[in-house]
Amino acid sequence: MSAERQLISSGSPWELTVGYSRAVRFGSRVFVAGTAPKFDDGTCPSDAGMQARRCLEIIGEALEAAGASFADVVRTRIYLIDAADFGAVGAVHGETFHDIRPANTTVVVAALLDAAWKVEIEVEAIISKDRSIH
Repeated sequence: MSAERQLISSGSPWELTVGYSRAVRFGSRVFVAGTAPKFDDGTCPSDAGMQARRCLEIIGEALEAAGASFADVVRTRIYLIDAADFGAVGAVHGETFHDIRPANTTVVVAALLDAAWKVEIEVEAIISKDRSIH
């Protein structure tokens, strides 16, 4: 493994079982995996907007652990199971990214891994040079 590669764990047992990291930092780039709206106790809010807010809280923690912030995000991907939830989820996304304005792709999918999840979000960031590891 390259010295530039930093694995960020959320502590989920699935990371070792499935073989993934919550986020990976490689040089100045940070890739945050698809993030579900689960709380630490396994619960999930029923409201799509609240789910998006929870996803972004988890993403924010992963970015911080990688030495990044929402200001460094250049791409977001939102996965919805119902297009009708786009307004609520988009509003929460807009609260976080209004001034940052990353590239975004939003898609409607047949299902997510847990039937309670209405949204899953992933992001990519590039850390500004003054904070990059060299």
